[in-house]
Amino acid sequence: MSVILGLNAFHSDASVCIVIDGELKFAVAEERLGNRDKHTPAVPENAIRAALKECGLKLSDVTHVATARSPKSNFSQKVKYSLSNPKRSMGAAWEFVSRNRRSADIIDRLPEICRESPDSAKYEVVNVEHHLAHIASSYYCSPFETLTAGLSYDGSGDFVSMMAARCEGTKIETLDRVALPDSLGFFYTALCQFIGFDEFGEEYKVMGLAPYGDDKYGDIMKDLLRLEPDGWFSLNRKYFGMHEGGRSDKLDGRGHLVMGRMFTKELEKILGSPRDRNTSDITQREMDIARSCQVRFEEAAVHCLLRLHKLVPTNQLVMAGGCALNGVANARILRETPFDAVYQQCASSDDGTCIGAALWCYHNVVNGAKRFHMKHAFWGPSHDDQEIREAVEASGFTAKYFENDEELIDEVASLIANNNVLGWYQGRSEWGPRALGNRSILANPAHPDMKDIINRKIKRRESFRPFAPTVLKERMGDYFEQIVESPFMMHVVKFKPEWREKLPAVAHVDGTGRVQSLAEENNPKYYRLLKKFEELTGVGIFLNTSFNENEPIVETPEQGLDCFKRTDMDVICLGNWVVFKDAVTRK
Repeated sequence: MSVILGLNAFHSDASVCIVIDGELKFAVAEERLGNRDKHTPAVPENAIRAALKECGLKLSDVTHVATARSPKSNFSQKVKYSLSNPKRSMGAAWEFVSRNRRSADIIDRLPEICRESPDSAKYEVVNVEHHLAHIASSYYCSPFETLTAGLSYDGSGDFVSMMAARCEGTKIETLDRVALPDSLGFFYTALCQFIGFDEFGEEYKVMGLAPYGDDKYGDIMKDLLRLEPDGWFSLNRKYFGMHEGGRSDKLDGRGHLVMGRMFTKELEKILGSPRDRNTSDITQREMDIARSCQVRFEEAAVHCLLRLHKLVPTNQLVMAGGCALNGVANARILRETPFDAVYQQCASSDDGTCIGAALWCYHNVVNGAKRFHMKHAFWGPSHDDQEIREAVEASGFTAKYFENDEELIDEVASLIANNNVLGWYQGRSEWGPRALGNRSILANPAHPDMKDIINRKIKRRESFRPFAPTVLKERMGDYFEQIVESPFMMHVVKFKPEWREKLPAVAHVDGTGRVQSLAEENNPKYYRLLKKFEELTGVGIFLNTSFNENEPIVETPEQGLDCFKRTDMDVICLGNWVVFKDAVTRK
């Protein structure tokens, strides 16, 4: 029996998974546990212990430890860059050496972390290149076994920003790489910072802001990001200042990742002064920059996918990496490239690399042949009925327990139909950055003020940011112009015109929604709840947003109740407990 512990550490979104004989059993990001610092790159000690405990394992049972990092990969490119940029690369070189030392240390410390004897650890360590782990995370979780194209693109990992691959059977063949400092991720992040979103992981805000603007800066973006006729892309380096070193896993006093500035003074000469989020409001200029940035990113993504199709002539595609979370680009790829069968597992971000490393190890080191298809996202920790009962009873809120699921669903669907904002907490937590129906806040999408209510009273975030619709899979064509398979909320598509005004809480300013298509087999209880809501209202869509308030998505029942207490949420459903605040409109 092979038991593989997959690790992503000393990179954003530290995470852990367990793969047993080729099947994923458990996966969680460190940010959900312990100190709960968003995007933490810390040693995932809590996640390691949780993974082994949930699977009933000890470290002594682990046969392989697969890490999503390969220090020896792309070494010649690193040396070439260092020699051509000696002053700018000194910090990066020190970071490289330091990270190698710390990566080796975590492997040595695993017995201590797991509170076991060093003598019991007999695992083999396997290092997997960052972008190879990304592609493996989607390909080995996909239903595809025949010829498939693979693409990974993000800011950087192992000195590479993009990888193209040919996938077939159990093998992944790397065809090409784009090395730093050229990076679509850095292009997008630099403009994100310029607009004033200078915290790590705020790129999705640019995607949300873009529909409010016009492509006024299109010519400038084409100068910043060039598409090569016989190649991939390149950045105009005088405008970008990334990879000058500095700890990419350094945290500030709030526990947030420290971001170095990725644009130079030259960008200010053509766009003006960057916005300071603390002193300046968002203006039309920022909206237009966001729009132009998004348009150019989409053009680059389509350009790369068309070139990839020439290298791997198939309709099947798997994608991963932070850039693959851009749902607007993903929907455009389906419309404008020959790839019409596309799969992305639910953690396309860096947390997903732990799964890719583990599954690559299974197929290429263990030489396992069994394929695994990820159909749902619920691979995280669970908390049993007794834990939920104790948390509810300790909360002091009025609560009712439903013995029967159908009675529970009737009650909850009615509460949502009556415009209550409801926290929905069920089963195992979702894997990845999206709330997909087990740690969600749900609301009526037809209420004209619901978007503003949740943004102001619960999420406490920018008013321009949209909320996602969860739609019954069989109803996708009734509401949307483009029918996509999107169980993990990876696509932004347009509502049909007749529904845009009817569903103001989930239809963005441009008539789009980042949709989750919900199939009964993937989450039966959530599906039945939405079906009941449809019976009551005639609408087969929920407003679905993550169960949190400026923090990682809640993990434990206590965290869910704490979020409920400090926000203006009306009701929370934990398992079969429904917990109320005052003045709740019930059926």
